[in-house]
Amino acid sequence: MLIIPAIDIKDGHCVRLQQGDMQRATTFSDNAGEMAARWKGEGCKRLHVVDLNGAFAGKPKNEAAIKQIIAVMGDDVPVQVGGGIRDLDTIERYLDDGVTYIVIGTAAVKNPGFLHEACDAFPGHIIVALDAKDGKVAIDGWSKLSGHDVVDLAKRFQDYGVEAVLYTDIGRDGMMGGVNIEATVKLAQSLTVPVIASGGLNDLDDVKKLKAAEAEGIMGVIAGRAIYEGKLDFKAAQAAA
Repeated sequence: MLIIPAIDIKDGHCVRLQQGDMQRATTFSDNAGEMAARWKGEGCKRLHVVDLNGAFAGKPKNEAAIKQIIAVMGDDVPVQVGGGIRDLDTIERYLDDGVTYIVIGTAAVKNPGFLHEACDAFPGHIIVALDAKDGKVAIDGWSKLSGHDVVDLAKRFQDYGVEAVLYTDIGRDGMMGGVNIEATVKLAQSLTVPVIASGGLNDLDDVKKLKAAEAEGIMGVIAGRAIYEGKLDFKAAQAAA
């Protein structure tokens, strides 16, 4: 199972938000490339990058910083990028930049046809991000619930050909309150594509619980605030996984 460090970029800086709120951002580094080098140096096998400004603007806003990260990671470590990806041209440009996986969130829920086209055009490169609260999918930076059941929607997107489902319990993200293991396992059991857990990773206990359910289809977990604030030792987490 992969422990996937997250680099969230706001105005070119590496930050973490609490529950998706741009006003509650903590800056951990002014240089995204240096932060990427840190995780590469500690042996990460994949990196998760979010263009926060892009997510709110609906188009990429931190491409320069993302290119910097890709240059640091080289061909050794796949980089997955999300935030503001709304058209096929943007996907193609990111793939040309060296991004391995494209993460599509709100756009997939609002415009399923776009996700379908993306999976057809770039097979093997598309991950769908589903953010949910109480089993319902949220959109637009978590500001509203869509009414879609997360399992039903994930099954439909699986049929489109997504590579994986990135599942975030938005009640827990950035709060370090523990991953919603039960909901994550339930989703993984209902799919044939792998699930990446996200939201609330707090300590080694979380890692071990997810690891125990790996056979259900959990391929990895996003690590954010806990590894930046030192609550979770990345190397220890990687060893446990």
